Amino acid sequence: MSLYGDPEFERWLREARAGDGPAWGELLERYRNYLTLLARLQIGRLLRGKVDAADLVQESFLEAHRKLRLFQGSTEPEFVAWLRQILGTCLAHLIRRYRGTQRRDVRLERRLAEELEQSSRVLDRGLIAPQSSPSQRAARREQAVRLADALEQLPADYREAIVLRHLEGLSFPEVARRMDRSVDSVEKLWVRALARLRSVLGEYP
Repeated sequence: MSLYGDPEFERWLREARAGDGPAWGELLERYRNYLTLLARLQIGRLLRGKVDAADLVQESFLEAHRKLRLFQGSTEPEFVAWLRQILGTCLAHLIRRYRGTQRRDVRLERRLAEELEQSSRVLDRGLIAPQSSPSQRAARREQAVRLADALEQLPADYREAIVLRHLEGLSFPEVARRMDRSVDSVEKLWVRALARLRSVLGEYP
């Protein structure tokens, strides 16, 4: 086990590699919210209204199951990066389908992988000030995964305000138009949403 490894993650990965179906299911489920959030951001940019993020994540899980034997890593960051790469590949397949092309586009897959990684980095910064030492942060789950789980615990309008403002980078007037609210109400909602998010994150290990 690595110095700051997650024993639960490592146990599930070890058991999944040994053919334990329930352990594999638990391992994937732990990243569903994270991948769904990333999928939503990419779909919004490329295929808005045509693809459901949950369906894309489920397809990615099936692909991960088929390729588990090819995963050579042992840590959570490596596993998260691997899942993100699979998500990008599945998204590229969908884009080709909607464009009516069958030929694999390696450049598209590479660009999507980079955009997904960038979205993941955005999740890691800006919303919550670091309150622990590097060793404590390393010992915890991936920050982006924790944040995605915390967002899922918020009321829908809180979550939408944070996603549109912070992750999609929209201005308050743009968020107001998307949410069909006044700018003033969106700004107040944003403040309440951040406060609730910090409270929820404080409850995560």
